[in-house]
Amino acid sequence: MSANHSDRQLAGQLAGLGVEPDGVLIVHASLRTVGAVDGGPGAVVRALRQALGPQGTLVVPSFTTENSDTSPSFRDRVRGLGEEERAAVRASMPPFDRASTPAPLMGALAETVRLSPGALRSGHPQTSFAALGPHAERIVADHSPDCHLGEESPLARLYELGAQVLLLGTGFDRCTAFHLGEYRVPSPPQRLYRCVVSGNGGREWWEYADVDLDDSDFAALGSGFERGASGGAVRKGRVGSAESRLLRIADAVDFAQRWLPEHRKARQGVVPGHG
Repeated sequence: MSANHSDRQLAGQLAGLGVEPDGVLIVHASLRTVGAVDGGPGAVVRALRQALGPQGTLVVPSFTTENSDTSPSFRDRVRGLGEEERAAVRASMPPFDRASTPAPLMGALAETVRLSPGALRSGHPQTSFAALGPHAERIVADHSPDCHLGEESPLARLYELGAQVLLLGTGFDRCTAFHLGEYRVPSPPQRLYRCVVSGNGGREWWEYADVDLDDSDFAALGSGFERGASGGAVRKGRVGSAESRLLRIADAVDFAQRWLPEHRKARQGVVPGHG
């Protein structure tokens, strides 16, 4: 008998945790913490879709930083290089293409969803989302290229749809929903972003101002949310070998909108960014 987890077992655990049939679910996953699964990442996707049922919609982040020179990954890549070498790195960056650009930093589950037959992906060159299911088109459509994670992004559509958030072996530091709360505070600080996109038959740089995204305090924000949540607002349980949490995106966003102004120093204006 195999000691590995099965998709049927995982689906039962997800249902027991509270994943709603016919619902909308955004997942942040660490498959390493889930443990060995017969069928690998594809089996985990099957388990999620089994728990959601045929009318459920599965969503994952498919973010890309590899085509940006204002991202932490770019800074890490060029640290210690001279200006000519930095220029060569910039010149080698491929433009974003929603059909083919991978999102390796998002993990195996997100990439498996993105590459699944029928999956749709939003068009933001830095913070796209991939979705499978009846609500996929509504969720990924009209993702504004100068709105990472605000009102013109899939996060706002997930909020409208009453989606659940599954932290599958991950912590609140990975809870993207909190970013929508950053947009909903009064006068959120902004910065400049820049990345390579396709245009005029080739590649071109796209620079835009947007909210200064900061997830450095999301672990503390999540701890406050969990402590203050009413009974059942954050459900905890094991999926495979992974300690997991399930919550409503609206609860997380609304709490973040209240918590952030009280815990962050006020920052104003649009400033050049390097993150």
